Amino acid sequence: MVPLVRLVLPVLETTPQRWFQLASMLAPELFRRKPAPKEWSAHDCLRHIVDTERSVFPARIGHLLRGEDFPAFHPDKEGEGHGEAMGPVELADEFVRIRKGSLALLSTVGEGDLARTARHQELGMVTLEELLHEWAGHDLMHTVQGERAILQPFIDGCGPWKRYFSDHAIPPSPQGDR
Repeated sequence: MVPLVRLVLPVLETTPQRWFQLASMLAPELFRRKPAPKEWSAHDCLRHIVDTERSVFPARIGHLLRGEDFPAFHPDKEGEGHGEAMGPVELADEFVRIRKGSLALLSTVGEGDLARTARHQELGMVTLEELLHEWAGHDLMHTVQGERAILQPFIDGCGPWKRYFSDHAIPPSPQGDR
């Protein structure tokens, strides 16, 4: 069996590169386009990842290594909003820079640390192993979410091929949400 850190590390190493490539190659309007009124754009997804990179995941590793309880994170209330005015490339650069520090911290975690526990304010007792799974999954989930937002205008414009994208189309919000 492959040690968990060796499974998680490549995800955490490649996510900033994926975002940088998207941010630097796509038109900023496409990167900031919301697929529906209450959905996140790719820019929103990246901004959230940067927020959690600054204040959530590295801090939680520290809490778990020390066995200290830690609070929940509510992105709609606690997101720092850094990057709201930043362009996509600037935000992706910031992610690359901050992630380097997180990877340095992660390199200090050994397989023997994975069973360490701490109490999450809402979820109860969690392990460092579970946190690492969540971190990699969080990166991938929001990257897919951002790519799905970018996909929407292409689905809308592909005419008779649109039916092939039915699993990926984000339906418009009901009239009451406008």
